[in-house]
Amino acid sequence: MYKKIHHPSPNFEDRPEGVLIDTIILHYTDMRNAEEALERLSDPQAKVSAHFLIHKNGNVYQLVDPYYKAWHAGESYWQGDKDLNNRSIGIELDNAGHAFGLEPFSEIQITTLINLLKDLVEVFEVPVNRIIGHSDVAPLRKQDPGELFPWFDLAEKGFGLWPQSLEPFQTSPLPPLSVSDAQQAFLKIGYECPQTGTWDENTQKVCRVFQQHFTPHEVTGQITNLTHQTLLALLQK
Repeated sequence: MYKKIHHPSPNFEDRPEGVLIDTIILHYTDMRNAEEALERLSDPQAKVSAHFLIHKNGNVYQLVDPYYKAWHAGESYWQGDKDLNNRSIGIELDNAGHAFGLEPFSEIQITTLINLLKDLVEVFEVPVNRIIGHSDVAPLRKQDPGELFPWFDLAEKGFGLWPQSLEPFQTSPLPPLSVSDAQQAFLKIGYECPQTGTWDENTQKVCRVFQQHFTPHEVTGQITNLTHQTLLALLQK
């Protein structure tokens, strides 16, 4: 399984009464090493935390008991829910991120993550399609866990939001997707996407984080044919 190390952080509070845990949010630390990240996540002046941090070597550090609210998501939105800290568990993955040079996640790190997800889903009955990234819930501010995170590998183990198949949408050319239809599709999937009818900067940011998650080899900020197919497949699912 995995080695769990308790590394208590003072940065937590009670969850609101009556709010159930129904979401797991994945992050990268965006710092040079796990030790720096643990220090920051435990610093009362920083006012940030997560429930768990998974080291590159596979060790799991528990900073906050999952029954309490950690401060990891910030201003956030997913499928109509705001302030995801109230209802989520936050997992940080030791990775230099875009700030210090995004790197592949280690095999043992992802194996440990999958085992941790199994335990959390079983205990808290979190819907597997509500295992999402920080960028998904805050697309205008964040881009973690980034385009190198193996969402497909998680999906093969039954975790995360992923389209079943693009095949039904590959048999013939798709008609052009209007800006309004694209914005509505992002919103229906769960993203807080502006509904302006114009391909503005914020819509491009939403498109980019969508592509980082679902089409990581094609991150353009524009609606490509592959992006269009993926949107339709997710909406069908």
